[in-house]
Amino acid sequence: MATKAPVRLTDAEREKHVSELSNWSLVEGREAITRTFEFKDFIQGFGFMSEVALHAEKQDHHPEWFNVYNKVEVTLATHDCNGLSIKDINLARFMNDVAQQRK
Repeated sequence: MATKAPVRLTDAEREKHVSELSNWSLVEGREAITRTFEFKDFIQGFGFMSEVALHAEKQDHHPEWFNVYNKVEVTLATHDCNGLSIKDINLARFMNDVAQQRK
């Protein structure tokens, strides 16, 4: 059974959802959102990435990310709709929750 492709958020939906996300911002020149997470040390950062990776795999929605020591830079976009979808917003919320639990 084929799954339905994600729907790209409208400008109004994108603005509303991004404004509700703590510490996330729109990427200039691209329809994507970004945030840099900073943790106490490498183990905390890597633990965050591991937890998010397991969730992302279940959702079949994977972040673009870059890690150096205690920092994890994340960019989210939905390639299937060539922009932002609710999948990005939900993953950003999940990441915020996981990061908050690791403080």
